[in-house]
Amino acid sequence: MPETISQPLIWVLADDRTGNANQAIGVAEALGHPFEIKRLEYTRWGRLPNLIRGASLLGVQDAYRDGIKPPWPDLVIAAGRRTVPIARYIKRAHHGRTFLVHIMWPGSPIGALDLLAVPEHDQVPPQPHIIQTLGAPHRVTAARIEQDAQQWRERFAHLPRPHIGVLVGGTAGKQVFDAAAATQLGQHILRMARDSGGSLLVTTSRRTGAAASEALVATLTAATVPVITHLWTRDNTENPFFAFLGLSDVMVVTGDSTSMCSEACATGRPVYIFAPPANTAPKHKHLHQRLYALGYARPLDGTFDTWNYPPLNAADSIACAIRERVRL
Repeated sequence: MPETISQPLIWVLADDRTGNANQAIGVAEALGHPFEIKRLEYTRWGRLPNLIRGASLLGVQDAYRDGIKPPWPDLVIAAGRRTVPIARYIKRAHHGRTFLVHIMWPGSPIGALDLLAVPEHDQVPPQPHIIQTLGAPHRVTAARIEQDAQQWRERFAHLPRPHIGVLVGGTAGKQVFDAAAATQLGQHILRMARDSGGSLLVTTSRRTGAAASEALVATLTAATVPVITHLWTRDNTENPFFAFLGLSDVMVVTGDSTSMCSEACATGRPVYIFAPPANTAPKHKHLHQRLYALGYARPLDGTFDTWNYPPLNAADSIACAIRERVRL
């Protein structure tokens, strides 16, 4: 049995993709120990296969290499394929004494990684150092969403309940979220609000796109249902995402994002997933079906119902697996 580390030095390798970084940070937060975030930006060499990059800082911009130096950490948590060579570099520099945790399947080779946490829908064959999670780890906790909800609660006090929170993603690869899809989403959520007598709290995201955002706003504006719409822009410093999670009685989320589906299911409140079959990738369909089967979510069809379930949080599961192996 490994010796317990009373004051571990923990690093999070924060990939330049926000979704990857938040998964790694969420796991570190779930561990409950102080940690350092090592931000990463890449050069064009970062696109090289990991087999070529090996255990090195190849592909990391010079300004971000400065933080990768002793004292070396006991534990590294990372997500995203491009972080793997950097994690290996750290472990080699520390003579193998750094425990490497990687979130999501990084592709081969996976040597030197001590624990991999991959979502069930990736359907990776089981191995002793691989654990499977339902959905993605995230930073949503009851305390976090209540804190943000307090800051926004007065703004929505005049709105009738139930509050229906709507998290809008967008196009992801071949999964297209266009104006037609946005209009269909708008029609469904308007029906929910009318039938329940409630109101809509809608927020778009970086991937939603101008055409889809405009179509959604046009659909909602034409109705008489109370609506608060927050449109994502690069210059907008306010982000009600966590507040919407805390203030909503029911959640609606587009199915293009594993993270958003997982975050919505962390509330323990009813979740409806908008996932037109023609525009939904097979791995996302697999996740949705699992969430439906286990009672976390239902497909969005405009109907309104309520139910309860234990909040879903893969970060806690991964943190438990780390503690078992590292004895923090």
